[in-house]
Amino acid sequence: MSEGNGTLRAGVASQRIADQLRERILSGRLAPGTRIIQDELAEELRTSRLPVREALRILQSKGLVTLRANQGAWVTQMDMRECELSYKMRERLEPLLLSESAPHLTDADIAELAELQERIEQTQDVEQFLVLDRQLHWQTYRHHRADELAGIVARLWDTTQHYRRAFTRLASEQRSWVINAEHRLLIEALRDGDHRSAERILELHIRRTRVELSHHPEVFQTGVASG
Repeated sequence: MSEGNGTLRAGVASQRIADQLRERILSGRLAPGTRIIQDELAEELRTSRLPVREALRILQSKGLVTLRANQGAWVTQMDMRECELSYKMRERLEPLLLSESAPHLTDADIAELAELQERIEQTQDVEQFLVLDRQLHWQTYRHHRADELAGIVARLWDTTQHYRRAFTRLASEQRSWVINAEHRLLIEALRDGDHRSAERILELHIRRTRVELSHHPEVFQTGVASG
């Protein structure tokens, strides 16, 4: 095997491990603050420590893992202030990402959004809601040509996933009608081609979640609703 092929295979293995760990973190199987022991992970995945170490570096670059010199790796944990700042960034950046995509949304895209919203309104399962809610929002961004911006937004979604899950479990019954109404307003504005209104609705949608999260400090306690 040539050196180039070996490097390529190692890179593929590292990315595969990173993808597996990312799924465990986003699904709640690995909660914030959980220590990731490289030797145990390598043994579980039947691989060497090298691709595991590189996978952790990949996840560190995405904000999902914190590496400490000579100490190890942990799933990144946020306090309320850090989460609030992430949501403030989303308030400003996601309407911009939407503006890059909205003019290119087709009737078929809008129909898919309406179908996703119907599925959201039919479920009472938190995990299914989180998946469908993410699909709906990223469907509105699907035609962007702003990869760097989309990468930042995706990172903000990933790093706040645990807290969104915990908050949804605490407040889902009281706020589901508000979420559904905002989603419907967003879809209707996009259907009408009223992109400025769509951007404002999205900004308010994200802001309301930020404000409501500030009323639930228990979400940021270690071990809450890790799922």
